Amino acid sequence: MARRWTYARRSSGRPPIDRETTALVVRLARENPRWGYRRIQGELFKLGVRLAASTIARIMKDHGLGPAPRRNSPTWCQFLRVQASGVVATDFFHVDTVLLKRLYVLFFIELGRRRVWITGVTAHPNAAWVIQQARNITGDLTDADIAAKFLVRDRDTKYVASFDEVFKAEGTEILKTPFRTPNACRAVRSHGQIGVLRPPSHCQRSPSRACPSQLRLSLQRPSPPSGALSRDSGDGKNRSPRGEAGL
Repeated sequence: MARRWTYARRSSGRPPIDRETTALVVRLARENPRWGYRRIQGELFKLGVRLAASTIARIMKDHGLGPAPRRNSPTWCQFLRVQASGVVATDFFHVDTVLLKRLYVLFFIELGRRRVWITGVTAHPNAAWVIQQARNITGDLTDADIAAKFLVRDRDTKYVASFDEVFKAEGTEILKTPFRTPNACRAVRSHGQIGVLRPPSHCQRSPSRACPSQLRLSLQRPSPPSGALSRDSGDGKNRSPRGEAGL
């Protein structure tokens, strides 16, 4: 009975790729640096080898080969480390209050010094409000003697064209993150979740500057009427209070 119903054990999962096929993929990628995953897949199909594009990508990654056409170019993280002194990134995060009201917070971070500016909180981040925050932060960067070469942001529709023009007038280049790439803004969003919602205990408080802990308390207060934003326009002399924290 045991011999009758005992079967050979089969390995689970996909069968492994043999060494010859792996060596062929690596050779095609190194000898043709402008070939992408799909092109290599097509060339392998002509040779009678069937591999998925995801498998080719995994093999190339395991051998230190990046995507075409710049396999040896610096990665996004390496670029940010080299250019950190001139890179400013921005993002939104929202807070739901106990009154079932959603507030939006816009903040900026200078990657070189890991310095964060909380420029404003509002329930309606319209175009006029966003543009005014851009004017405010450019003035703060000038006062802090920070020359922003690049502004990294996502493709949120809240960033209108005039928002970018404020930074372009200061000589800052706008870098938009690709679609569906949350890791491109990982440095910004990690500060938005950790550095702002969980502030350090050594935050200094002053009448003109708000610690993130103060911000969290102020989020429970009702927001000012929309007409109050009209006073904060023009050359930016009458700016709304904004927080700045060094993390």
